[in-house]
Parts: sequence; C-alpha cells; structure tokens
Amino acid sequence: MVHMAAVGDEGDPSPTAAVGPDLAGLLGRSARGDEAAFAELYDATAARVHGLVVRVVRDRAQSEEVTQEAFLDIWRHCTRFDSSKGSPLAWMLTIAHRKAVDRVRSAEASKAREVTYEVTTAEREHDSTLEKVEVRLDQERVRRALASLTDTQRGAVELAYLGGHTHTEVAALLGIPLGTAKTRIRDGLIRLRDTLEVTA
Repeated sequence: MVHMAAVGDEGDPSPTAAVGPDLAGLLGRSARGDEAAFAELYDATAARVHGLVVRVVRDRAQSEEVTQEAFLDIWRHCTRFDSSKGSPLAWMLTIAHRKAVDRVRSAEASKAREVTYEVTTAEREHDSTLEKVEVRLDQERVRRALASLTDTQRGAVELAYLGGHTHTEVAALLGIPLGTAKTRIRDGLIRLRDTLEVTA
C-alpha cells in the first residue's frame, strides 16, 4: 500500500535506506516478544502512523496519545498480522486509523453530551424563573383580592387563613360573637373567590 522508503532517511542514498527495514520480519520478531525489534519497528514507522492520526484527529496533543495507543495495540496484536492480506505498514495504519476515528467519535459524543446538558440546564433555569414569576403573580393577585375586602372581612380572613387561627380564636381576638366571626370569614372568602376568578 505504502512504500516504506519514505519513512526512513530519505536523504541517505545507500541501498539499505532505499529498500527500508523488513517490517514483516520486525513484526514477526515482535510477536515473539523481541522488544528491540519492536523499538526498531516503531522508529521506522512512527512518523507515518502519527501523520495519519494527526490528519484524522486534528489535535496535536490528542494525536500523540492516539499514536501511542495505536502502537500499544500493534505490540499486543502483532501475532495477528497476516502478510497474505496486505503489507505490514498497511496493517499498522489500519489500526492507527481505527484508533483515531474512535477518538474523534468519543470527542464528538462528549461534546454532544455537554451541549445536551447545557440545553437541559438552561431549560430548567428557564422553568424555574417562570415558576417564580407565576408565584409572584399569584401573590399579587391575592394581595389585590384581599384589598377588595372590607376591613372587617379582611381582618377575619387574615387571622383565620394567614394567622392559622380557629373561628373561635378569631372571634376572641376581634372581640366579636362567634357567629359574626364566621359570617365575616365566609363573606370574605366568597368575595376573594369572586375577585380571583375575575382576575384569573
């Protein structure tokens, strides 16, 4: 797929440089655990592998990480290389390309999650603001409705429903008969209801 002469010392006119290292042989030795062979393989192909990764990932820092991950995979799986299916470099570049694409997809998925979170959070903040406005509007309507009551009605209703007092306690606090307290509260509530229904 790709001639390895471009990987080595391009300015070296020696026959060895023109032919390039035996990548298949280096992979074979690496498969048997020969770390020196793998180091030589790395030196011979790192520039090509990294170049491919950079073109896909488009981020220098991440490209270096992906390149290292690709070579780690190559080291782990070099026993799987089959020369009948392609050149050693093509096999290595396929692994690197897969790694690079995975990194891009992962980054895109992460970005998508961030955008979704921001949108969802913004919606929640909007809903919360709307709820606060609605509560304030309801409170304002109630204040206006209370203002529409007579002083005696408002005093009885506020003691009963804002103060939490019983009818008997309202009567005692206002110094009026229990029946009168109940009437003021009942009439006040009816007027409140009518006023709130009109302003709803």
